[in-house]
Amino acid sequence: MRPAITDRVRRSPQRLVTDRSRVVTMLFVPGQEGFDREEPRTSAVVARILALDDDEVEQALDDIAARFEHRHRDLIDTFRRHADELAERLDPRFELSETRRLLLGATFTNEYAIEGAALCNPSMVAHPDQTGVPAGSLRFVMSVRAIGEGHRSSIEFRIGMVDDRGEVRIEVAPPFATRGANEAVPFDAAVFRSELRRLRSDGESADYILDALGEQFTAAELEERLGRLQGQLATRRQDGSIILLMRRIAERTYGVRFPAGTSLAERVLLPAMGAERNGMEDARFVRFEHQDRTVSYFATYTAYSGIDITQQLLETTDFRAFTSSPIVGLAANKGLALFPRRIGGRLAALSRSDRETNTVVFSENLRLWEDALRYQVPTRTWDVLQLGNCGSPIETDAGWLVITHGVGPMRTYNIGAILLDLEDPTRIIGQLREPLLSPTPDEQDGYVPNVVYSCGSLVHADTLVLPYGIGDSAIGVATLSLPMLLDDLTAS
Repeated sequence: MRPAITDRVRRSPQRLVTDRSRVVTMLFVPGQEGFDREEPRTSAVVARILALDDDEVEQALDDIAARFEHRHRDLIDTFRRHADELAERLDPRFELSETRRLLLGATFTNEYAIEGAALCNPSMVAHPDQTGVPAGSLRFVMSVRAIGEGHRSSIEFRIGMVDDRGEVRIEVAPPFATRGANEAVPFDAAVFRSELRRLRSDGESADYILDALGEQFTAAELEERLGRLQGQLATRRQDGSIILLMRRIAERTYGVRFPAGTSLAERVLLPAMGAERNGMEDARFVRFEHQDRTVSYFATYTAYSGIDITQQLLETTDFRAFTSSPIVGLAANKGLALFPRRIGGRLAALSRSDRETNTVVFSENLRLWEDALRYQVPTRTWDVLQLGNCGSPIETDAGWLVITHGVGPMRTYNIGAILLDLEDPTRIIGQLREPLLSPTPDEQDGYVPNVVYSCGSLVHADTLVLPYGIGDSAIGVATLSLPMLLDDLTAS
């Protein structure tokens, strides 16, 4: 008799755990660091730095360099940039020495431990660069959700290898964590129209702005048009709210670029706008092959403002330059996961539009997802509360392999698997009766207990490689024979 599938899953002894020494620098404004923000004390602090004698300034900067320089790439440049932020507070007739300028920048800098609280919910895709990989092996990129101070989430990366036997090895993270620089990117008119329609703010004023801009436009073009509308507020008084709303939508589209000398595994994507102020959660990465055979890497993730939850789309080709833009529409909900290619000429995604069942949605626009089609409902004890996906579908000869999650009694998260028809992914052709993965006794405890959860797997060497979060505290990797799994799915 064949053993239960849970007994045939192999858990790797290697686990990723939090490293509180992984820190990034951030601009620190005294008086604005807490939840109840006070009037900033910037001017008073600047005056105190200017009043210090030269010897004290030099001694303080030497001490700071000795304590912190080994923890960051280009720390001195960071101090210079932060000092530049204070230029308007300085008397232009007062010439700062370089040492005092750097101490000023250091005073308005703080460290943020990106994974100081937890590390969880990984997603795995093939690395865009397979140079130097041994024959039969595959290099991968793993995204991880890093949770730091204030329960704020960011996106980190790890690099690893799957060999020709399906064995997995994850490289040690580099000593530095580096943030990128934000840059402007074009806006999509369809996203604006859909979001305004959802908020019941479409109409004459929205058309006045968008009809003149075309399908794509820049921030400068949008501001020029908003300025024209602003000039008409005497006769369009209700349009002031439209101007603010369009600026909020525009804020959700931005680019991030990392310095050329950084390694992929040191790069970290931090919240960069108001809608994600409290976190970028559960990125589901997918290697997407376009119809012309070019490849992009997309990730859907949840942006959390501290009040509202919205969805964002990340796009990159090299994991050095990223674009983030809003995902909108009725099916744009927590847990959206893209298929790795078009189906029947249309884009497709997994969704959970009613928060408890699994659905499929089709679209012609990566950022606009509307009507969803239900294909799986909770039917078993271990998924009685709700269902969801654990990342993008994996294409196999037998069908689309979808790793799922189900929530059961004691709010226990389990991982399951289903098989969808290749041509009609609304049709289930195979389903496991029991979970693929459930929390073992040593996986029950954590930041959030009784949870195993993944945001994306891959297949290599006839092996399903399933990275998973453990109690929202650590990350493990499980592997299973793909032919064995497909046999179980098609026999069910």
